[in-house]
Amino acid sequence: MNRTLRSVWLALPALLAGGVAWSANATQFREGTHYVTLPVKQASQVAAGKVEVTEVFSYGCPACNQFQPTMARIKAALPKNAELAHVHASWVESESWPLFQRSFLAAQSLGIAEKSHEAMFAAIWGKNGPLAIVDARTNRVKSPKPTIEDVARFHASRGDCTEAEFLAAAKSFSVSSRMKQSDELIKRYAAPSTPCLVVGGAYRIEMDSISSEDELIALIRFLVQKAAA
Repeated sequence: MNRTLRSVWLALPALLAGGVAWSANATQFREGTHYVTLPVKQASQVAAGKVEVTEVFSYGCPACNQFQPTMARIKAALPKNAELAHVHASWVESESWPLFQRSFLAAQSLGIAEKSHEAMFAAIWGKNGPLAIVDARTNRVKSPKPTIEDVARFHASRGDCTEAEFLAAAKSFSVSSRMKQSDELIKRYAAPSTPCLVVGGAYRIEMDSISSEDELIALIRFLVQKAAA
């Protein structure tokens, strides 16, 4: 399964730096081109009365790491009746995605996922990151790979929780069950890659069709309004 963004997204920072602009016009958004309506609307993770804007992602995904500045803009631009949520994918075992999925869900259960979200990306993809999965010298997957104990030490070093608290959550039946639930939800979304965005549990954005951050934000706002109606 393809797990990275297309070349247009990898080139997005350069496009934006060059002053590429997009004029929002909701009439230009077409079902089947810019978004797909899911066969079955999925239950929301957010508060009642809010439209969920979900990012399917992985901490182990390089495209998701590159996408974080865009996600920050999306979050800031959400209408008041919308709320951001995350679902962590586990597709690539060789690059520790199941480990990071377990870690994310453990952090959620402890109430520390939001404040440690950016730090997790930095720990994996930053220079000399303590949870790096790629050797900077060889550009190959590191061996040995990070362990759940490494993630626990990372959170403890930040003061998020103790190592024991994190390990207890990560190894709990509840987190193991939620991992399966996340996998099933991603299948129902039919997410073809990460990052992938779903609005209102009903509309999956076709990322290949988007040419700029402004266009993506306009599309999300359009779909939030559509979902709320």
